Amino acid sequence: MDLSVILTYRCNSRCSMCHVWQHPTLPDDEIDLATLAKLPGGFDYLDLTGGEPTLRDDLEEIVELLHPKTRQLAITTNGLQGDKLERIVRNHPDLNVRISLEGIGARNDAIRGETDGFERKRETVRRLLAAGGRNLDFAVVVQDDNADQLLDLHKMSVSCGSGLDLASLHNGFQFHKIDNEFTNRVRAARALQPLVDGWLRSRRPRDGFRAWSASGLARKILGQPRRTPCPAGRDFLFVDPWSRVYACNVRPDLEIGDLSEQTWKDILRGPRAAEARTRVARCTHNCCFDAHARAARRAHRFQTGGWILVHALRAIGGRPVEFDRAVDFRNVAQSSIVPRRESWLGKPFHPAIQRKTEQPYGAYNNGMNK
Repeated sequence: MDLSVILTYRCNSRCSMCHVWQHPTLPDDEIDLATLAKLPGGFDYLDLTGGEPTLRDDLEEIVELLHPKTRQLAITTNGLQGDKLERIVRNHPDLNVRISLEGIGARNDAIRGETDGFERKRETVRRLLAAGGRNLDFAVVVQDDNADQLLDLHKMSVSCGSGLDLASLHNGFQFHKIDNEFTNRVRAARALQPLVDGWLRSRRPRDGFRAWSASGLARKILGQPRRTPCPAGRDFLFVDPWSRVYACNVRPDLEIGDLSEQTWKDILRGPRAAEARTRVARCTHNCCFDAHARAARRAHRFQTGGWILVHALRAIGGRPVEFDRAVDFRNVAQSSIVPRRESWLGKPFHPAIQRKTEQPYGAYNNGMNK
C-alpha cells in the first residue's frame, strides 16, 4: 500500500492549478510526531507532501521517524529550500526527492507563482546530487501551458542527472479547484509521444515504467478510462494535516477515520473504510495519479512488463514506437469551458486560514475529472 501524508497546507508557491496556498493550516494544528508514530511499517511508498513540506520545522524528525516504515520514502517539494533538503539527503541518500517544476525559466515561475523558482530548483538539484542524493526527480503537471516544453524538460532532467515524473491536471477538494481543464487535449497528449519514445530507448530500468505510465497518462488527458479500476482505499490512502485519513484527495466524502483518535488498524477495518471502497467502485471521476500507476504495476506486473518489453525492443531495434496503437487519438472527451487560469506571480493576496472544524471544499461536485 502507498500512503501520502499531507504535512501542511501552508505553501510558499502560488500555483495556478492548485490553490491550497490560499487556505493554509496553522502550524499548531498540523499532524504531530506522536500521531505519525502510530503509522505501521511495511508501506510500499510513503510520500511526504503538502502544501510545502519543507515549511515544517520538524521535517527532519519526521523523516527519521517514517524512513524505517516504508520501502521508499519520498518528499514532494517545490525545491525552494535546498538547505533543509540537503541536510536530509546527506543522512538518507536513497530518499526520493520530487521537485515540482512546470516549465523552463519564466514559464515555470509564471505557472507556479515563484520568483526565480526555476533557477532555485536547478540549484537545489545540484546541491542534492553533491550531497549524495541518488533518487531525484522533477515532477511536472502536464497542462496546456507547458505541453510545448515537455521534451525540453525531459532533456534538462537527463542533463541534471534526475528523472522526470508526469501527472495530469486534476480537480479536487485538496486543491480547491474545479477549473483544471484542458483546452486542447490532443495537443497535450501528443506532446508525450517523444518522451515515451526516449524512455523506451533508455537503458535506465525506471524509464520503461515511465514510458508505460506516460502512455496511460495520454489516455487520461484525452478523457479515456484508466487501464485498471481505481484502487483508492485499497492500494493507496491520504492523511491530511489534521490527521484525517481519506481514500483519495479528490472527494471529501471519502474520509475513513482520524489517526489522532483511532489506531491505523481500526481505521482500515472500520465501517467507513468499507463504505468508502464501495463508493470508489462506483466513482465516475477519471483520475490518474502516480499512485494509480504504481498500484497497477504491482497488480499487473506481467502485463506491464510485457508492454514495456515489446515496445522497448521495437525502439532499440530502430523501429518507430506505435504510439497511436497504444493511445486512441480518435476518442477525445469534450472539456468543460472554463476561464483561463491566471498567474499569481507578484500579485497581492491575503490567505484565509483553514481549520479542521470547517467543511472541506465541496465544489468538486461541480467539476468532474474526465
